[in-house]
Amino acid sequence: MVFAYSRNKVVHSFLWLTGVFCICLFVVIFRQPRDAQQALVPLPTYDLDGISNKGKLVALTDNSSTSFYIYKGDSLGYEYELLRSFASSLGLQLELKVTKDMNSVFLELNRGSVDIVAANLTVTKERMNMVDFTDPFMLIPQVLVQRKPDGWEKMTAAEQSEKLIRNTVDLSRKKIHVRKGSSFYSRLMSLSEEIGEKITIVEVPGDWNTEMLISKVANGEIDYTIADENVALNNQTYYANLDVSTPISFPQKIAWAIRKESPLLLNALNKWISEQKGTKTHASMYSKYFKNKKEQPGRGVGKYANYSNGVISEYDDLIKVYSEKIGWDWHLLAALISQESNFSPTARSWAGANGLMQLIPQTAKHYGLDTTDATAEQSIIAGTNYILDLERYWKKYISDKEERVKFVLASYNAGLGHVVDARNLALKFEKNPDRWDDNVGSMILQKSNPLIYNDPVVKCGYCRGQETYNYVKEILNRYYHYKKIPVPGPAIATN
Repeated sequence: MVFAYSRNKVVHSFLWLTGVFCICLFVVIFRQPRDAQQALVPLPTYDLDGISNKGKLVALTDNSSTSFYIYKGDSLGYEYELLRSFASSLGLQLELKVTKDMNSVFLELNRGSVDIVAANLTVTKERMNMVDFTDPFMLIPQVLVQRKPDGWEKMTAAEQSEKLIRNTVDLSRKKIHVRKGSSFYSRLMSLSEEIGEKITIVEVPGDWNTEMLISKVANGEIDYTIADENVALNNQTYYANLDVSTPISFPQKIAWAIRKESPLLLNALNKWISEQKGTKTHASMYSKYFKNKKEQPGRGVGKYANYSNGVISEYDDLIKVYSEKIGWDWHLLAALISQESNFSPTARSWAGANGLMQLIPQTAKHYGLDTTDATAEQSIIAGTNYILDLERYWKKYISDKEERVKFVLASYNAGLGHVVDARNLALKFEKNPDRWDDNVGSMILQKSNPLIYNDPVVKCGYCRGQETYNYVKEILNRYYHYKKIPVPGPAIATN
């Protein structure tokens, strides 16, 4: 395996970065709103035999943490992976379309634009009049999102439950933040009548979404909100201090929608769903999105750290060599590696990233890295080559070196496309596109808000911007801490 990085790879790497970004551009083509008159024009519709003749399954989904999103240039999402698996089982290519308007998905389905809708859909009687639904993938109740009690880390589950709300009657007089137009607001109004007690419902602005409210609970800004269980579970993997175990409604069916004129496709889907249930593959996929922790591992110190001797990790010598190749202070590269893997060469993330520098398989492959048996040095070489390409990209736009580091760190975490989106948003909202703090950084914080990630200037859609914002901040704080570590001087001889 060759890990040399020569000048003739620069153009190739730029094209690769552009290609990763173009994944987002491909998606956005189908996110543009359609003219209302055009939407009424019927298109040819197909059942499974026609779909097989075409050789592709066309699916419509939404941009969200549970359905489909772009992360580090890779396509992820629970429903996206299920769609890809189903299409593969039939030997079909998957063509994915992403909607901006959930109110139009059944219209698009019935006019023949797509073959299937997979967008965290709840099965209702009204919807069943318009489309057919598959057997459910999940039964999802609405749940209370609350913080675990102080000191929860040292408590048993039973001890925690004693201090948490477990009975809906105990919601009396509690302040619960939800959007007025949401199904959660309606459920709380009904629940207040059911228990015969007043629940204090605090209405939040219409541009606040469920994930924003969940993050505010986790951060102590509000005490309670309501969410669909799958969304709550997904967010709990980012916030270990949250409890989402108290249901406040009956379970609802989550399924995919197809045209009523597609019975063969419906039968094939239900057969496949039945086969998937209980398999290790599906259990692993479910855990990936709804159980596996997604917090960055680099919160502590490496097991070899000895700050009194100026040692940060056992890889300090390698870090010093390769930091010079990218023009970084070695303490900064060490801070990034600490954040990514806590200096563990065997670290593996929920998204499949591996090694000291946690490159996802797609990126690792581009830089010649086989993550299954890579050495620590090979991981650092591939990671720093990636950083070098990001540096070259941002140098064209951000002349200030200290500012450019922030853009590179953000791109390393979220992917180049999301940071480009945030910069375009900064331009649109008259912020400084060349500054991170209070400018581009403030815009990436908004990229989990549908009003923002559905903006026409956004090409890569949904992003957990809070994670990227904190990532940049934490690495720089750690970097400044590392720089203060005293370097041991030469030994002084004594008689």
